[in-house]
Amino acid sequence: MAIVQVTIVPLGTGTPSVGEYVAKVHQVLMQSEDKIKYQLTPMSTIIEGELDDLLAVVRQMHEVPFEHGAMRVSTSITIDDRRDKKGTMEQKLLSVEEKLK
Repeated sequence: MAIVQVTIVPLGTGTPSVGEYVAKVHQVLMQSEDKIKYQLTPMSTIIEGELDDLLAVVRQMHEVPFEHGAMRVSTSITIDDRRDKKGTMEQKLLSVEEKLK
């Protein structure tokens, strides 16, 4: 299981606001809930699942702004793919919280 942080920035839209694009990209995540788990944050989205599924979803997400008029899209991804034990978003947060006690 892998965890991916993805940030998609539509460029060439004529406005600094990107909320409409974020909402449309979020629909891809909602349609993929059977394969992945996701968490929307104010600056990016975190998704977890099998790496092949995650990369396929990121590809779909990347295309959405183009489909809605963006002339350029910048997508950044960070992949955390740990093979020695199962890592989840929840497990990572719990690990840090335990260390804070």
